[in-house]
Amino acid sequence: MSSASRRRRPPVSSDAGHLHADGKVPVLGRFFPAPVAAKVPEIIFVFWVVKILTTAGGEVTSDYLKKYGNFGGGGTEVALFVIALVLQFATRRYRAFAYWFLAYAIAIAGTGISDFLHLDVHIPYIGTTILWAVILAAVFWTWQRSEATLSIHSITTQRREAFYWAVVFATFALGTALGDFTATSLGMGYLASGIFFFAVILLPALAWRRFGLNSIAAFWMAYIVTRPLGASFADYISKPSSITGIGFGNGRTAVVFAVATFLLVSYLAIARPDIQRFVGPASEDRRSMGPAPEYLMGPPELDLE
Repeated sequence: MSSASRRRRPPVSSDAGHLHADGKVPVLGRFFPAPVAAKVPEIIFVFWVVKILTTAGGEVTSDYLKKYGNFGGGGTEVALFVIALVLQFATRRYRAFAYWFLAYAIAIAGTGISDFLHLDVHIPYIGTTILWAVILAAVFWTWQRSEATLSIHSITTQRREAFYWAVVFATFALGTALGDFTATSLGMGYLASGIFFFAVILLPALAWRRFGLNSIAAFWMAYIVTRPLGASFADYISKPSSITGIGFGNGRTAVVFAVATFLLVSYLAIARPDIQRFVGPASEDRRSMGPAPEYLMGPPELDLE
C-alpha cells in the first residue's frame, strides 16, 4: 500500500455526520456529550399509558407541593426539573429512567408555573390557555424553521432535543391551563372534563387512520391532549367533593401515580420495547412524508444497539 493510500482517511458516513457534525446547542454543547442515537422512545402503546400517568402524577404532585408555598414547593419543583434536565442531556441515547424522570419533572414544574400565573399573577384560565398555546406555536414554528421536521425520529442532535423538550414543557403548561379552564371556568367538573378530553384524543387517531392526516401532526395533537386528560382524572380522584372530586387527597394520589409510573418505566428499562431501531436522514424523510405507522405503534426496522 502506498504512503498516499495510508494517509487517506476513511469517509465519514452521512448518518455519523447527521448525529455528530452539527446540531449542538452553544451552552449545552460545552458540558454535555453529543447524542449517538435517538434520545426519545419509539411510540408504542405503553408510551401513551406512561405519558398519561406522568401528566396525572405531575398535576397532583404540584398541587401537593403548593402547601409548602412558592419558595418551598416551587423551589422543589425547580430543583427536580434541573436535576432531571442534567441527567437526560448527560445521556447519549434514549434511557427510559432519564427520559421519564424529566417528563415527570416537567409535568410537576409545568403545572406549578401555570398555576402560579393564575393564582398569584391573577391571569384567568382562558388567558393562560391562550398564552401557552401561543408559546407552543412559536416553539413549533421555530423548530420546523430550524430543522425542517418535527418528527420524533429526528431527535438525534442536541438542538433537536432542546426543541423537543421545549415543546414538551409548553404542552404540559398548556394542558394544565386548558384542563382547569374546562373543569372550572366552563363548569364541566373534573370527571366530565376528563371524559371530554378522552373523546378528543381519539380524533387525531381517527383522522390519521381514516382520512390520511400526517402522522407527525397526529402524534403532536394527541400528545398535547394527554396533559388535560391525565390532569382532569387526577384532579377528579384527588380533589374534594365540593369541587367535583372524590376526595382521595393530593398526597395519596401523587404516591399512587408515582408508583404506577415507576413500575411501567422499570419494565421499559428492562425489556426495552421502545428503543428506536433506525435513525438517520433516510428513515426520517420517509417517516415524515406521510401517515407512516409512527402515531401509535411505529414498528422498528433496524436495531442499532
